[in-house]
Amino acid sequence: MLPAAFRPLVSVTSALVCALTASLAQAQAPAAPPSWQQGRSAEQEKSTLHPFAIEVTGKSAKLLPVDKLKVPTGFKVEVWAEGLPGARSMALGDKGTVFVGTRQLKDVYAVVDRDGKREVKTLLKGLESPNGIVFSKGTLYVAEHHRITRYDGIEGQLDNPPQAKVVIDGLDPQNQPGHFWKFLALGPDGKLYYNVGAPGNIVMPSYFQASISRVDPKTGITETYVQGVRNSVGFDWHPKTKELWFTNHARDWLGDDSPNDTLHRVAKKGVNFGYPYCHQGDTLDPEFGKNRSCAEFTPPTLKLGAHVAPIGMRFYTGKMFPAEYQNNIFIAFRGSWNRTIKQGYNVTRVSFDANGKPKMEPFLTGFLQDEKADPPMWGRPADVMVMRDGSLLVSDDHNGIIYRVSYAKK
Repeated sequence: MLPAAFRPLVSVTSALVCALTASLAQAQAPAAPPSWQQGRSAEQEKSTLHPFAIEVTGKSAKLLPVDKLKVPTGFKVEVWAEGLPGARSMALGDKGTVFVGTRQLKDVYAVVDRDGKREVKTLLKGLESPNGIVFSKGTLYVAEHHRITRYDGIEGQLDNPPQAKVVIDGLDPQNQPGHFWKFLALGPDGKLYYNVGAPGNIVMPSYFQASISRVDPKTGITETYVQGVRNSVGFDWHPKTKELWFTNHARDWLGDDSPNDTLHRVAKKGVNFGYPYCHQGDTLDPEFGKNRSCAEFTPPTLKLGAHVAPIGMRFYTGKMFPAEYQNNIFIAFRGSWNRTIKQGYNVTRVSFDANGKPKMEPFLTGFLQDEKADPPMWGRPADVMVMRDGSLLVSDDHNGIIYRVSYAKK
């Protein structure tokens, strides 16, 4: 046995050796791939396909080929506001203020008309991916990746916003990678609906992930509404049936043409739409779908195309557009990256026949420049919103611009 005087020295030396060994092992361990690379096969590991970064400082409309944008005959598209880097979800205030959230940035904007000019204000700063926003009865609700907050009376305090009040916290206890940003919408029941995406491309989610949930803003009580939803960043309620409809992103790395991104209708609470076991309603996952059946799950209402990235969606309830547009759905297709020949990058219209069968067609196009280029586009639609005059606003988070689509009878 060592003399007592030497025992502390041996203890410290042993601790240092253990620490150095652990550090060396950590340094030699391969770094975990980013979540968007999960699910790649061995043949795909050298793929050059990758997500596209936004212009984090925004871009002036004067530098962009806005004249390339096309809409159907009788419609007009124009730049409505610029200088909103990362502009995503939109909400309309009682006094006409347009509130705009961001995903890659930390800001929420307010767009107001003052003295005949449109002004963009950075309303809130330092938030954590404030993608989801809702305005109701004087209150602005903001969904960050970990919580939902409220700002009461904010439209009368745009130059000095009130302090945030927490509606619900702890929505991201694991600080998850992957699809952590939230979309937010107010349901006919007065509850706030929000998504929690899957924590990677194709992984087994925990009980609260890959779902759409709702919270009562008065009590803070939350409940899971539907499951098996890989990543929905857009939903709305049918104006007549009051049923929830939502867009969903399918997984990557199963090829250029599979699986489809999808549009779903929720007939009742508690249904499961299949992730990670089944994709697009009829395609079992090569790993998680073993010994399962797609018949277990609720299929989509419409397949939208592979990797088109549908996000913001709204039912059209305005009076400006022709009557056949009433209660149609407009969907912002942010566009593909996990595809050799790119597609999407437009706003798509979904209409319904007399039997309720959906059909889709492009509505606003021209953002896609070269389907084989890297990047292939100059802009990316992110959300759509119907204004009180019946026009349609379209946000472009790639450039920080909002466009306005209007219609005039000849």
